[in-house]
Amino acid sequence: MFILSVLVSRGHGITGALLLAVAVAVSAGPEEARRALERGDYQSAFREWRALAEQGNPEAQNNIGALYQSGKGVPPDYAEAAQWYRKAAEQGHAMAQHNLGLLYENGWGVPQQHSEAAKWYRKAAEQGYDRAQNNLGNLYSQGRGVPRDPQEAARWYRKAADQGQAGAQLNLAAMYLQGIGVPRDPQEAARWYRKAADQGQAEAQYNLGLLYGLGEGVSQDDREAAQWLHQAAEQGHPEAQNSLGVLYQSGAGVVRNDRAAVQWYRKAAEQGSPKAQYNLGVMYEQGRGVGQDYTEAAKWYAKAGLQGQLGAQYNLGALYAEGRGVAQDSLTAYVWFKLAAQQDSQKSARSLDRLKGGMTAAQIEQAEAYYQSFIAQHGSPPPPR
Repeated sequence: MFILSVLVSRGHGITGALLLAVAVAVSAGPEEARRALERGDYQSAFREWRALAEQGNPEAQNNIGALYQSGKGVPPDYAEAAQWYRKAAEQGHAMAQHNLGLLYENGWGVPQQHSEAAKWYRKAAEQGYDRAQNNLGNLYSQGRGVPRDPQEAARWYRKAADQGQAGAQLNLAAMYLQGIGVPRDPQEAARWYRKAADQGQAEAQYNLGLLYGLGEGVSQDDREAAQWLHQAAEQGHPEAQNSLGVLYQSGAGVVRNDRAAVQWYRKAAEQGSPKAQYNLGVMYEQGRGVGQDYTEAAKWYAKAGLQGQLGAQYNLGALYAEGRGVAQDSLTAYVWFKLAAQQDSQKSARSLDRLKGGMTAAQIEQAEAYYQSFIAQHGSPPPPR
């Protein structure tokens, strides 16, 4: 079996991670097509499979669909992919049934229709196809195309997980950790996270690292936490990169190293992690692991603050109030303090009150107008993550 694309995970953090299989799998078929595929000659593989597909061979039909979906050897064409998948799926080809379900779930080449996705996933899942079992579990977990049923979701996740499907192992672990569809059992969660993590699944490695850090379901072990977080971080997982930075900054499980902390914070911050952007801003403001640079601190605080990160909003307000790294600007300080105060931050509310205490009624009115203009332009920042 050859994979023409990759798995994509949805959801971050220690709870609620869902892995949706968007990999397109093909069976190599005749020897000529197999050799062509191995050397990356998709056009030749397409020609070999096309002849068989037109004769009604379901494996070749599925493979032609996969090439159209991935744009390998032919221009990408989801509608054409759907036609070929359907031909094979109607002959009972489990992989094609899964792939057709995937198109319906995402509206690729066909109208988005979750009930139709569920129908085709179920046909493949009942034949034991692990990716379809995982995706059908996702639909039951989310109530898309089928009634929401966490227990049914867990049942399908388990079927796929027992076959070694890393995404299903991740999903089943999350359900055990939250007690959704199954009794809450952190030890069982850790067991399934480990199975997925051992297969290199970055989200599972991250979550297993968090469990070791918290001592939940496993004995608390900062060194073990650091090892799993490092594996996930090396794969580009932004929350693992941020968490690893925290460990280097504190010296928990690793030798304390502010420069290494900054390195990992930066990797995560550049991927948009608001926590990492805030942490990187703090390092610049305090001159830890980098030269002290208030301007750079303000830049990262602004990125995090626009995503609702409370600490960044407060710190950026303070920089504007004091004119450190930015031009002193009470109006802008007012905006950031008020954004933070609206998250029930008493510290920010007190700072906002002190700021207003030094302003005239006209200045406060001007600041409030500036705040409303900011909200109109940027929208209210989302809840902190």
